[in-house]
Amino acid sequence: MSAPGINEPPATVTLAHAGGSCHLLFGTCGYSYLEWADSGFYPAGTKTQAMLSTYGRSFSAVELNYTWYQMARAEPLRRMMEKAPAHLQFGAKLTRTLTHERDDNWRRELHAYRDGIEPLRHRLLAILVQLPPGFDRTITHRRYLAELLDGLAGLPVAVEFRHRSWAIDKVFAEFEHRRVSLVMVDAPELPDLFPPLGVVTNPELFYVRLHGRNLAGWRSGSMQKKFDYDYRAAELRQWCDTMLAPMARQASRGIIFFNNHVRAQAPRNALMLAEIVRESMA
Repeated sequence: MSAPGINEPPATVTLAHAGGSCHLLFGTCGYSYLEWADSGFYPAGTKTQAMLSTYGRSFSAVELNYTWYQMARAEPLRRMMEKAPAHLQFGAKLTRTLTHERDDNWRRELHAYRDGIEPLRHRLLAILVQLPPGFDRTITHRRYLAELLDGLAGLPVAVEFRHRSWAIDKVFAEFEHRRVSLVMVDAPELPDLFPPLGVVTNPELFYVRLHGRNLAGWRSGSMQKKFDYDYRAAELRQWCDTMLAPMARQASRGIIFFNNHVRAQAPRNALMLAEIVRESMA
């Protein structure tokens, strides 16, 4: 593989290989963390409203977290897009009322989400459907996911499972048929957690989320401790060789987001991995 990388946007690498090329974008899950100013990623005193433009100086992709906590609304997103750097592209979480807090009104919620996300349409990398740990592969859950994916038709979609019962070939084949990206996760090894598989189900896009490997933190029940992890360079080099390189040979684009946001570890690790890819895969 080779990496031209001269005039590419921040934290992006284009890798050429025998079957074509793969454009990689590195970034983080969320960007508006006040502690990132305290930790040195943002200049001291950076206001929340200035964080996206500052983030864009280092990265070309970001995953929007707030669309999970609250319904996406077109007008605020339109205002955000007006301020966002032109090169910045977005992943957006599907709202929790469609994944974690479902009720009989979920179809109305989905319609509202599709309307709300419209301003992102031309810079949208994928809608992230993050499913909870208790969402195992029962008939009820299988039917719901199929209907949800039908309702998201026409949008780029990536699905992150948290239960290992979904790690079977039938699921992968269905995602290939639908051109849905299976999210590759890097996380601690827990008994029922979906394993870190480098399976590419969509040749147009693979989607990676690195959560950190803080096993004690994941068991603690504390969100702050859960994502308090700093990847070592050796860990990222090994992951690059064993996981990223094979995936990059199977898709034309890949996005890699770090979710270990505590103390600005995510942006540091994302930039570190981008540099490792340039050096080791050039």
